[in-house]
Amino acid sequence: MNNRLLKAALKDLPMGGLRYLERVGSTNDVALAWAADGAADFSLVVSDEQTAGRGRGGRRWYTPPGTALAFSLILRPRSVEHEKAALFSALGAVAVVEALGQRALQAEIKWPNDVLLRRRKVCGVLTETVWVGDQIDSLVIGVGVNVASSSVPPAEQLTFPATCLEVEAGQEVDRLSLLHDILFALSRWRPRLGTSAFQDAWERRLAFRGETVQVWAEGRPPCSGQIAGLGQDGSLLLRSSAQEILSFPFGEVHLRPVV
Repeated sequence: MNNRLLKAALKDLPMGGLRYLERVGSTNDVALAWAADGAADFSLVVSDEQTAGRGRGGRRWYTPPGTALAFSLILRPRSVEHEKAALFSALGAVAVVEALGQRALQAEIKWPNDVLLRRRKVCGVLTETVWVGDQIDSLVIGVGVNVASSSVPPAEQLTFPATCLEVEAGQEVDRLSLLHDILFALSRWRPRLGTSAFQDAWERRLAFRGETVQVWAEGRPPCSGQIAGLGQDGSLLLRSSAQEILSFPFGEVHLRPVV
């Protein structure tokens, strides 16, 4: 992977800018700094290796050189998108699932933003928002996809079972082609963010639908129940044993299936 190959692979997409770094701490950190310096909408940071990649809650995201797809996309939300900011992580996850579907890989979304193959995590999405006063200035959608087997951390470092694309597909996966297809799907779904079509696409891909899960949410006691679907705002709906519907908005929420 290099800058020339990236430009060629993405030439048909409406890129606002492109930065390729062979090795970086975090693509999100680079993207946030670039956004603060005036990067255009749909500008992209890609790296072959991350030494300090992170997921939600500051958890480390493992990205050895040449083994994964790690990128961050800068978006400048239009005025109509400001109230939908919480949905951008789901937008990234839906785009990844659609791109994997083109490779005959039936992925699901573990609410709100992890992508699973055979109930094992293959991708994480981390969205960070830059505010100026009470207005959103920019969003950075960071995506990390395990491609080769060496991108999967050792089992003792995992908080959830993980896998990679090449194990699941049984063949090599071209990272540039995958990046193109994720960005294409993201640009296709972006205008429909918050619509019933987007909601349906997200809900169809929802992992553990109808199954009993345990949920830990910040500021609330742990609880279990069956996943009933999504609220209109993208919140997770859980049906308790008392048949009460509980709603979990976006935030520091952890979800695990009950085995």
